[in-house]
Amino acid sequence: MHVNADFTARAVVHSQDVPWVPSPMKGVERRMLDRKGDEVARATSIVRYAPGSAFSAHTHHGGEEYFVLAGTFQDEQGDFPTGTYVRNPPTSRHTPGAADGAEILVKLWQFDPKDRRHVTIDTTARSPLPVAGRIGVSEIPLFEDLRERVRIEIWEPGATVTLERHRGLEILVIEGGFEECGETFKRHSWLRLPVDAPLQAVAGAEGARLWVKSDHLAEPVRAPATP
Repeated sequence: MHVNADFTARAVVHSQDVPWVPSPMKGVERRMLDRKGDEVARATSIVRYAPGSAFSAHTHHGGEEYFVLAGTFQDEQGDFPTGTYVRNPPTSRHTPGAADGAEILVKLWQFDPKDRRHVTIDTTARSPLPVAGRIGVSEIPLFEDLRERVRIEIWEPGATVTLERHRGLEILVIEGGFEECGETFKRHSWLRLPVDAPLQAVAGAEGARLWVKSDHLAEPVRAPATP
């Protein structure tokens, strides 16, 4: 299965307008943003867990990165409420679920195969810092290595936001919204720009709170082997 699998092209999904697709586990549904592969895939999705639903225990051979958009996500390591960012590296194993329901942004098979760092950050407990050279933009850093940089960005109402040079850019709207290329991006809208495609956006009247990943598309896209 291929969904927005050309990583040299601009891709957009206004996920609030996309139907939920059932997963193999009862009560777990998803909206696919990009995907390369079948059930085991390099994938970016918004996943919704109904109250009491869970996935069976499994190992993330390609790593798992997620951000809790609503509710409380859970596994053997504890509870992860709205606003929590988590990285479970390759070879990690867990049994995820949501007793009271949850929605998460999740990315699979997108790690350095040698990465073994676990990361858990409660973004609601951190204050954003102004970004030098980007007027009206502040951020909460989440993760950075030689391959990528992940953060929460906060755009002030009406701010004009540009980014000319990058090695790939991906944005999910958490709250608020913005305009880009004549399109309106609202809550849970997703934008992916290829290497060095300039971002030229204007924050909406309420500003915007965004999950942002950059500099992750310069290397060949890695996906799990298929039979």
